Amino acid sequence: MAAAASRLGICSDDAELIRIGSAAVYWLSSRTIVARVSRSLDLLPVAVNEIAVSKWLAGAGVPAVVALEVAQPVVVGEHVVTFWESVSDREAYGTTSELGRLLRALHQLSVPQGITLPELRPFDRLEARIRSALALNETDREFLLRRTRELFAAYERLEFPLGVGVVHGDASVGNVLRTWTGTAVLSDLDGLAHGSREWDLLLTAMFFERYGWHTDDEYRAFVDTYGVDVMQWDGYKVLADTRELSMVAWLSQNVAASDSARQEFAKRIHALRTDGSRRDWKPL
Repeated sequence: MAAAASRLGICSDDAELIRIGSAAVYWLSSRTIVARVSRSLDLLPVAVNEIAVSKWLAGAGVPAVVALEVAQPVVVGEHVVTFWESVSDREAYGTTSELGRLLRALHQLSVPQGITLPELRPFDRLEARIRSALALNETDREFLLRRTRELFAAYERLEFPLGVGVVHGDASVGNVLRTWTGTAVLSDLDGLAHGSREWDLLLTAMFFERYGWHTDDEYRAFVDTYGVDVMQWDGYKVLADTRELSMVAWLSQNVAASDSARQEFAKRIHALRTDGSRRDWKPL
């Protein structure tokens, strides 16, 4: 990250790690700039598209994070680094109501010339993630692979009443940031895709219904603002099970990172095997 910042004349002496997920995210320059460092050079096309998407959303009037006007992305070794205007000097998130409003605006967009969005394919990397997770024992691996095949067959039979269009891909309040001025903006634009709109409504519903991470009032605010309760759709369970499996598969790649990750994975796969309660799952 420091090498990439140096190329652009950005000071990184005061870099602060915000989080590590699909990318490592840092504050720079007294928290006025955010740097995102990808895990792989393979993600260069994604980063290029993410910057173009940021400019498109700004022009379309959809509040979202803004890429710095510099020559980027920057490639350093096997990593791709992008730089963004910081929306605040602290981590503060939007509400479910604001998420519903932002998604409604996003879902109404048409993709302009010059922007190409990938198709949303929830199963594309699932099997590869499960097979490559070195910390998985073979019993758990086979269970997850079998579950993947079962859900794929059920997913292929779904009909999506909301139709297809622009989707965020990872829509939750965790990707709605509160700015310096108090407004809410979408972040993590690397997952924008063309797919079923129901996908973007899933996480908020699951956080409420399965995990208890949202209250009844918070979920009702989301439904009222967006205008649709995805839990009333007969395909909800299959799509939610698919999203949940993806979450567990991602965690399976990170169980060696810490005792807490290992314990959380054991808890989650037990719940999948037994169809037990998810109320003790913790956000990661």
